[in-house]
Amino acid sequence: MSRVKRGVHHVKRRKNLLKRAKGFRGIRRVTIRMARTAVTKAGAHALMGRRKKKRDFRNLWTIKLNAAAREHGLSYSQLIHKLKVKKIDLDRKVLADLAVNHPQIFAKIVESVK
Repeated sequence: MSRVKRGVHHVKRRKNLLKRAKGFRGIRRVTIRMARTAVTKAGAHALMGRRKKKRDFRNLWTIKLNAAAREHGLSYSQLIHKLKVKKIDLDRKVLADLAVNHPQIFAKIVESVK
């Protein structure tokens, strides 16, 4: 069996690792061992950040809806309940957008629910 030399792949792998560590501070962007842990942790934090972003936006929509609903004499929970009873299937993202950008349309939705 012939001998396989893997220097090309080894260098390419390290070069990609250091490319992902670009912009890190100190020795973490230069040394392979430190860069490997830094890149791994950065990926984990990025994943958590993407998950957290979804939570944060849903909380923001809830706050916007609550403020808009209280202008019409309802609380957020009453509004959501009455929308479900009337079988109006608009999600919180769309409702919050309507409340901020198109208040007259949101007012019509609230009046149809009351």
